[in-house]
Formats: sequence, C-alpha cells, structure tokens
Amino acid sequence: MDVQTLRAEAFKMLHERDGAFVIANPWDAGSAKLLAALGFEALATTSAGLAFSLGRPDAEGALSLDETLANAQAIVDATPLPVAADLENGFGDLPEHCAQTILRAAEAGLVGGSIEDASGRRDSPIHDFGLAVERVRAAVQAARSLPFPFTLCARAENLLHGRLDLDDIIKRLQAFAEAGADVLYAPGLRSVDEIRAVVQAVAPRPVNVLMGMAGVPLGVNQLQDLGVRRISVGSSMARAALGALQRAALEIRDQGTFAYGEQAVPFAQLNDLFRR
Repeated sequence: MDVQTLRAEAFKMLHERDGAFVIANPWDAGSAKLLAALGFEALATTSAGLAFSLGRPDAEGALSLDETLANAQAIVDATPLPVAADLENGFGDLPEHCAQTILRAAEAGLVGGSIEDASGRRDSPIHDFGLAVERVRAAVQAARSLPFPFTLCARAENLLHGRLDLDDIIKRLQAFAEAGADVLYAPGLRSVDEIRAVVQAVAPRPVNVLMGMAGVPLGVNQLQDLGVRRISVGSSMARAALGALQRAALEIRDQGTFAYGEQAVPFAQLNDLFRR
C-alpha cells in the first residue's frame, strides 16, 4: 500500500478500536511536529487556528479552499501521522461543491475531513435540513470514489450559532449517518446529558466531541465512559499559544520584565525537534 492508504487505514482503525482517542489540532507544520513528538496518533487542521495565524477572522469566508489545502498539505508533510481537515462548509453551498472539496482534500494527502451544515451567512447561518443532507451525501459519494478509506465527518453547527435545539441536532446527525457519514460531530455540546443523548442517537457510528472550551471540565476518561470515540480540541491549542504570547507581551509592556521566558520551551529542544 502507498503512504496515503496506510495513513487512511490507520485513521480508520482509530475510530474502530475500543475507547476514545484525542485528535489534536495543529495550525501549521511546526505545531504539527510538536504534537506528533508528544505521542498523538492523528491530527486535524483547525480553520480558526489557521485564520488567526494569518490575522483573519474565522467562519466568515476569510480563508479560500486553496489556502486551507496548502496549510493542510504542509501539516501532512510535517509528520507521518494521519491528518484530517476542517473543510468548513465545503467552500460552497451546493452538494457538488462539497464533493469537489473532498476530492481536492484527498489530492492534498488528507485521509479525512469534515463538512458542516453552516452556510457562512449571518442572515441564515444553517442550511435547510434537506440541502444539508444532500451535501453530506455528495461528500460521502466523493469519499467512496477514492482508492482508500477517506473518513468523512459530518457536522451539525446549531450550537455555534445560538440554536440550542438538541432535537434538531440529533435529527441532522442521524440523517447524516444514514447518508453515509463515518463520524458525527456537533461542536458545542457541553453537558454529560447532551453528549450521552447524541452518542446514543447515532450509535454505533462514532461521535467526535469538542473539548478545550472554558467551563467544560469533562476529561478523556469521562467522555470515553459516555461512549465518545474521538475528542478534538478545535482552535483551543492555537488560542492557548496566542494567550501565552499575549501574556508575555503584556508583561513586557506593563511591568518591564521578562519572566515569561522561564515558561518558554528551550531553544535547543525545539531546534532538535525541528531538525528531525
């Protein structure tokens, strides 16, 4: 098997084995290499992490498909790990846009990717149910046309847009599963009851749960006990890095001191890591 197929098979197996795994979310090649060196088994890109690194907002169409895939390919090339991509809303409204995005993702070396039901429009942020399902179905068909098992994750974005309707989220995720999605994901689930309801509603399909949100103290073991199979952290690692940068800058500006350097990763350690 070629390298991409080997990575795809390894990624598929992570979703099929017992227990939960954490898929870390780097925003560039350097953060990918660091996470791989720390023992994570798979990586996924973060649209927000990339957007913030470029000085742009997330979820407002500020990233092009070309930019997203160039970033993803740099991450793919940085480590031997399977890499999936945050493909946002498929970079278009129509089902064929989603299908083409999946095919282009595969060309970039990716072995998985997510398609969300968000439209990117403030006046109507979530696609109608029927169109949302057709978009996932088209993405699934494109994924199945590939010569390796591309893991397709379908996302229901209600909670990120103030639509606190768990019944509609579950209805969408169940329809996405019936359309063939391999993994189901509703970013923004915060409670044990919400997570349990989603996991049970789409079983036996694996569910991805987003962590790294303030005020959500759930850990890997607790999520695993709830039946969660995959845990991602979205933009939280990128935001943590930017938070450290902000605190260091504020210390210099406001106190005239440089104690932040005590918490910095040693130069030699990073240089050795990136030399490999």
